[in-house]
Amino acid sequence: MEARAIAKYVRISPRKLKPITDMVRGMNVDEALAILEYTPRAGAPVLSKVIKSAKANAENNHEMDADKLYIAEIYANQGPTMKRWRAASMGRGVKILKRTSHVGVVLKER
Repeated sequence: MEARAIAKYVRISPRKLKPITDMVRGMNVDEALAILEYTPRAGAPVLSKVIKSAKANAENNHEMDADKLYIAEIYANQGPTMKRWRAASMGRGVKILKRTSHVGVVLKER
């Protein structure tokens, strides 16, 4: 049995999220949440929120034991990129790429 949670169109680059996902992959859920709470990276609160949602799905929808849960899969894939323009010198325009992510978590019981 597995429980999932997905956050789509998160306004943070997957490049900033992937090192944090690698850090908590395979860990116990409570241990991973404790590490993310004190991680000074921009994506830590986003990942924490998705893991908490997957944990709630496991407890309430699938009747899984919260103490035995671990992070089987966690990923941060690239979502659509918003394209904006900024004025530059000599009448030019510079493209600004605002990247988004799709964050997913799969929890399983040990």
